[in-house]
Amino acid sequence: MTHSTALHFIFRDRVNSIDVGPQYVPLDYLGEFQKDVADFLRGSTRDVDTAKIAISIESGSLQFAATGIPKTATLWSDLRALQSPNSLHRIDPRRAEMLVFWQEESRKSPHRVYLLQDPASSLKIVVDSTTNFTPPDDTWVTVEKYVEGTILSWGGKGRATIRIERADGRLLVVEASKEMLQQEVENRLYKTATLNISVEENLRTGELKNPKLKAFVPSPSAYDEAEFQKMVDKGTRAWADVPDITEWLENLRGGVR
Repeated sequence: MTHSTALHFIFRDRVNSIDVGPQYVPLDYLGEFQKDVADFLRGSTRDVDTAKIAISIESGSLQFAATGIPKTATLWSDLRALQSPNSLHRIDPRRAEMLVFWQEESRKSPHRVYLLQDPASSLKIVVDSTTNFTPPDDTWVTVEKYVEGTILSWGGKGRATIRIERADGRLLVVEASKEMLQQEVENRLYKTATLNISVEENLRTGELKNPKLKAFVPSPSAYDEAEFQKMVDKGTRAWADVPDITEWLENLRGGVR
């Protein structure tokens, strides 16, 4: 059985000499913090379904209390890892990016503080202008991959590209030569396709960049019922003058069963 728990996301700042809280929240701040919280919960693996997470706005600072988070989510192991210094390389890359982003935002505004903690405060992460989260080093390698998804658009006046939506909802914009697209006879728009691409991949995060089309992977031959029926009808007509097919075959074999 999957159990659930809660996590509080707290945003503190001072705008126009007023402390940000439920009674005073600049609209942009509210929308941005809500998006940040959703991104942090999901991480890059999206093992937390934010559609199933309930959010309440608590009193005091701008505070979101997220409930319904599965205890099996990697979020909890990431928060435990963050209790040790220099641990960004040990957690989900998307969550590491969010912490670095919050740190940069805090350094722009000395009153800004981000705080994450569970209700018992056994796990507590503070991000402010004094924290020193160091982004882990990234290594990019060029690889060949096959990606499948729905083609949303292709072409372009200048640089030709193909926009493909993958099964997880992520979009990938693949550069393609105009000659290759001109030679393509099949209408692939809004259809599922598999693309053979060369792309740079981040060994740490799995992020892809600069994808280039090498080829469209041919679709497997589909069963054509109309064509099959034509073959059946043709065979039926060919045998129409033979009264007993079994006897005819036996005679052809010389009477040997």
